[in-house]
Amino acid sequence: MGGIFGRREVVRAGVLAAGALLLGAAMLRGPGRAAAPEEGRLRVAVVLSVGGLGDRSFNDMAHAGLVRAENELGVIGAYGEPAGMSEDERYLDFYADQGFDLVFAVGFLMTSALEKVAPRHPQTRFAIIDAVVEQPNVASLVFREHEGSYLVGALTARHSRSGVAGIVKGLDVPLLMRFEHGFRQGFQAERAHLGRPPGRVLSMVAGSFSDPVRGKELTRVMVREGADVVYQAAGQTGNGVIAAAKEAGILAIGVDANQNHERPGTMLTSMVKGVDVAVYETCRALVEGRFDARVQSFGLAEGGVGWALDEHNRPLVTAEDEERLRVLAGAIATGALVVEPLPEPEPR
Repeated sequence: MGGIFGRREVVRAGVLAAGALLLGAAMLRGPGRAAAPEEGRLRVAVVLSVGGLGDRSFNDMAHAGLVRAENELGVIGAYGEPAGMSEDERYLDFYADQGFDLVFAVGFLMTSALEKVAPRHPQTRFAIIDAVVEQPNVASLVFREHEGSYLVGALTARHSRSGVAGIVKGLDVPLLMRFEHGFRQGFQAERAHLGRPPGRVLSMVAGSFSDPVRGKELTRVMVREGADVVYQAAGQTGNGVIAAAKEAGILAIGVDANQNHERPGTMLTSMVKGVDVAVYETCRALVEGRFDARVQSFGLAEGGVGWALDEHNRPLVTAEDEERLRVLAGAIATGALVVEPLPEPEPR
């Protein structure tokens, strides 16, 4: 595949995220602490989303990309963990005030904060993940999650015996609706391909990205309603989804990072996003003098999303499953199969 995201990079995302937790101890946290400038070295800060490090998913992957940039590109890295959304603006301002060359806003929840901060610091380069901020100094890094979700939906259809699947979302927002929209399409299309009647997809919203207990509760409700495969799109809340799936003896699907290692035998697969690679490659573009303040969209054609197959879920995934998803992924990447994007909301 073309683009900055190679398939190998996407699949190894979980390894990078795990490594970041070990290597990140040497990094500086803020606000309140910032590395002093060093001649010949650029400084990059990552402001993490709600839940911070340890979500084994979205935040950990962004942090892993920064760790890799430190190790391979020689940048000076720093990261911040706001306690809540009300602190996002202060954290972004802090790193810009300290003269950092590039500041990442991790997640769509920081959109409004960055819209205020970026114009105040026109000489600072910013990047936001999973949102679009139209400012001349902001790179917007977005993913076509519905394409990757289509694939894991198709795999779910091949493994669901009850014909009932579920998805637990952290919040009821357009970004996560894209996950659900693609998942539903893949699930129903593959059931039709297999000659099975339409199935059901249960959808529940936890209202938080940092509440594993709530994730467990919602998964148990879905199990009682017949779900035998549950897809989590909920950050740390999703850790509870995976734990509950293990307890109930059903299958779970991870998100963002490769979470297959979390519960081998329970994890059918993970819908992976190259968040770590996006952070690293944006840092590399900065170092090489080609930072691009525009919207950059990554799907299957660019290797920006995909599904994870490794030694942890190989016993669950048959050769026929693998070949079927290879065919579907190729068709989506070339445009032969179009996964319907989430419809735009009706104007009021």
